[in-house]
Amino acid sequence: MKLAATAQDHLTVHTVPVPDPGDLIARLPHPTALAWIRHGDGIVGWGEAARITLPATPDRFTAATTALRHLFDTADVHDPLTLPGTGPVAFGSFGFDPTTGDSVLIVPRRVLGRRDGTAWLTTIGDTARTPTPATPLHTPTRLHWTDGALPEHAWKHAVTTAVDRIRHGHLGKVVLARDLTAHADTPIDTRVLLHRLARRYPACYTFSCDGLVGATPELLIRRTGDHIESLVLAGTTARGTTTTDDHTRAARLFTSTKDREEHRYAADMVRDALTPLCHHLTIPDEPTLLTLPNLTHLASPVHGRLTADHTVLDVVAALHPTPAVCGTPTTTALDLIRELEGMDRGRYAGPTGWIDARGDGEWGIALRCAHINGTRARLFAGCGIVADSDPTAELAEATTKFRVMQDALHS
Repeated sequence: MKLAATAQDHLTVHTVPVPDPGDLIARLPHPTALAWIRHGDGIVGWGEAARITLPATPDRFTAATTALRHLFDTADVHDPLTLPGTGPVAFGSFGFDPTTGDSVLIVPRRVLGRRDGTAWLTTIGDTARTPTPATPLHTPTRLHWTDGALPEHAWKHAVTTAVDRIRHGHLGKVVLARDLTAHADTPIDTRVLLHRLARRYPACYTFSCDGLVGATPELLIRRTGDHIESLVLAGTTARGTTTTDDHTRAARLFTSTKDREEHRYAADMVRDALTPLCHHLTIPDEPTLLTLPNLTHLASPVHGRLTADHTVLDVVAALHPTPAVCGTPTTTALDLIRELEGMDRGRYAGPTGWIDARGDGEWGIALRCAHINGTRARLFAGCGIVADSDPTAELAEATTKFRVMQDALHS
């Protein structure tokens, strides 16, 4: 584990109530934005009071909790509000695979938040520090697209191989992802993407952390005191072109044996992972339909009460990776992903979100996202593969999922 030079030995934290700031994303002064927004509420941050870089190891969540506990326990905190997200906060993004790629936690110098009508500003570090000037928004005018690790025909072959392994009993499900790369004529401004994503997908969690930007529909875990919430998403169809077509597609999804099986795998795993941590847990017997502007998902809301003082990162560690982004059995599916995808996912499909000093926080799965690096954006999309999967249909689903970030870059 590395604690970057931007960290101070002793953080000074001041949270104060402020008038409603309006659009939180519009308040971000720089492209290097930190954000977690849904329906206009949430938190945004900028600057760095501390950065914790965690190498790829199976115990990275434990290491993160230990480092943050030291940082937060030694902080001098003035927080009259004591709401989830007030006081010291760290934004985080973890790699999907515990054996490759770093994970990161960032404690910003400024956090602006709003929750249930209450707004606040948190200053971390030297309150007398002169803020750096805001930079104007800038939007690329031209984009050039290239295939990622696997072109379409090679990815369809990977799906065929996965289906064959499943039918021979090697595993029950695997999630295979693709990547695409966009090359822009000027640096890509994270704030522009956040504006577009939050406007088009208000019910999703629009996020940004260390270059990873997206709008995920999947809430991995929310902790507020001893209460936890999660949302299982598995089983997907594109929206229809007419109202009748849309209803037909949704009904077909709800009764699909393939999609219901995929959803059952994910819901069962969440139940198995959370039961040891909770003295009360409710997961519905039947999924519902979650309708987004471009996709409809099978969804199961989860609620529980923790048995002990587990932080939100403790629960994240128990859940990741879910069958919705990996497969089942987990170890077999992860091995097959490494064999067939031909790429390192990085932080795609890993947990992303925030945690405060009380251990509260919200974490989602980094889906419908892109990693931004200067003029380059690497997009990701994945599909759950089971015994009845058709390679052409899975490619079409992945193409639909790419459109979230493609539209954000093109609009």
